[in-house]
Amino acid sequence: MYERRYLQVEADFLPDGRVLPRVLYWEEPEGTVRPFFIDRILDVRRAACTKAGGNGLRYRCLIRGRERELFLQDDNRWFVAVKSDRP
Repeated sequence: MYERRYLQVEADFLPDGRVLPRVLYWEEPEGTVRPFFIDRILDVRRAACTKAGGNGLRYRCLIRGRERELFLQDDNRWFVAVKSDRP
């Protein structure tokens, strides 16, 4: 079971209208916020999040050498799918 986790993201807004995320901020349960720099964007396309529901622009990114999916919803909120700890 997965859920959406909304994140703070720093992004570049290019003159041609593209939005490119550069850093995402992960908040730990105790309140510590950790920055994760996006090494490379592999693909951008409109897609649904099959794990946690929702849709928008899906960014396949390399972060610390691992491939991750980051979504930008139509309401301009960023999220990732994370395993739910709820029963």
